[in-house]
Amino acid sequence: MTPHEDENRRLLRARDVMDRHYADALDVAAIARVAHVSPAHFSRRFKAVFGETPHRYLQRRRIERSMALLRDTSTPVTEVAITVGFASLGTFSRTFRDIVGTSPSDYRARAERLAVPGCVARAWMRPAS
Repeated sequence: MTPHEDENRRLLRARDVMDRHYADALDVAAIARVAHVSPAHFSRRFKAVFGETPHRYLQRRRIERSMALLRDTSTPVTEVAITVGFASLGTFSRTFRDIVGTSPSDYRARAERLAVPGCVARAWMRPAS
């Protein structure tokens, strides 16, 4: 295995940790330790390999999960925000609007009006990177 392949494997391992523990309080330093690199190097390499910063990736992952909860459950928006790892409703709502383009409540209302299969709705409403 080349050093480049080894580094990519460690970055994938770190991204997998982010995918599995998205609701936990994760910071770049903790995730960089999984990849066995410094936080600064991890951030640079993560963005180069995956096209977005680790923080943005984690935010997008949390928002994707919140979209499913809003679409498929009647859980209150505040509880959804806490469940996916946001400490405040304001930060959750702002981040949701930045990524999805609408508020969490409007998203839920729009999803309820759709008369299409869930798989089509998920693909159509998937947030952009």
